Parts: sequence; structure tokens; C-alpha cells
Amino acid sequence: MRLIDLSQPVYHESPNYPTHPAVRCEVLTDHPTDGWRTEMLVFPSHTGSHLDAPLHKIPTGISIDAFPLETFAGPAFIADLRDSEPVRKITAEVLLAKLPRDLAGAAVILGTGWGAKRSRSEEWQHLSPRLTVEGAEWLVSSGVRGVGIDHFSVGGTTEPENSATHSTLLGAHVWILEDLRLPEDVFSIPQPCMLWCLPVHLKGHGGAPCRPVIAVG
Repeated sequence: MRLIDLSQPVYHESPNYPTHPAVRCEVLTDHPTDGWRTEMLVFPSHTGSHLDAPLHKIPTGISIDAFPLETFAGPAFIADLRDSEPVRKITAEVLLAKLPRDLAGAAVILGTGWGAKRSRSEEWQHLSPRLTVEGAEWLVSSGVRGVGIDHFSVGGTTEPENSATHSTLLGAHVWILEDLRLPEDVFSIPQPCMLWCLPVHLKGHGGAPCRPVIAVG
């Protein structure tokens, strides 16, 4: 079995949501003075590749640890949207042209190419393709269990559209997987593929970092 890594690395001052505090990775102890290497990490839970739980947007929604772990491992379809221009609206019409009709129980990953642009640029931070509310409603009606994208926000950064897209998915108990990096070879593997994206066990949180991979073979 081969694992294809879909994660973005987290490191000191790595790019993150522009309104969030900067990522801090500091060495607490090191070999020359302490005989051990230990780091302290300080960053919001929605940093790097991470999962959103309903609680992230829905006041009465469940936290990330309330999901059965099995929901984070299973079939997924990748929508090849690498032809996307900045601020592209990913509508139901766009998705219908890229995905099969039977999506029940599967996750959908939106591969826009923006993961390769990860930086503190205006393009990456504010001009990403974004899933519209209508597109989110279509995915919910199709019975998906999760939606992923290669950007830190599935709905972009424009309000109120971003909030509405998140609310549509999370309000339907559909988890969101954000800030992915999709290598070229994932677009040529047979679909559905097998996605694993197990969250860190954070109790009562609205989201958690994860290490998303696609298992091949």
C-alpha cells in the first residue's frame, strides 16, 4: 500500500488564515543544554490541514471528537478544478460536470490548484476559488459525508457567502477538510479513492489538525 500525502506543513510563521494569530513553533529544550529536543507549538486549531466540525459554525453543533472515527476514512471523489481562475464560484453546475451522480456516503475533494500557491500573497489569502451556497446544497442533497478543498476556507473569505457555505455543510453534519495540497498524481488514480483524514483527539473543539492521505493499492 502507498500513501499519498495531502497535507500542508506547519512550521514557524507558516501561512494561515490572515486574521488568525501567527503560527509559533519554538524550541523549549535542546540536546546541548538539556539532553532532549522539545518544541512548543502555538496556533489556532484551524491551522494547516484541518477538519471543521459543526461546532465551528453551528452553536448547537457537535464537536470534532463526537464524530465516529470511521467517518474520516472511506471513499472519496476528486473534482479536478485546476483550470480555476481567481475567485471562481464552484456551483452545482460546475460540480455536475466534474463528479459522478452517485456520491452517497463519499467525501468530495475540490482540487483547485490553490494548495500549490500557499503563501502570504493576496492571491492565496483572498482570491481563492470558493464553493457557493448552491454548490454546498447540491453536495448535501447528494449525501456526501465530507467536503475538502486545497485552501484554508471552502467558502473563500468574502462574507456573508463564506459563513453561509460553512453553515450549509456543517448544519447538515457534513465535515469540512481544508488547507490541502494535492500532488499531480492524485488526479490520475482510479476513483473513488480511499481517503483517510483522522483528526487529532481534541475534546470539545470545533475543529482539529489532521494528516490527510489517500491510500493506493
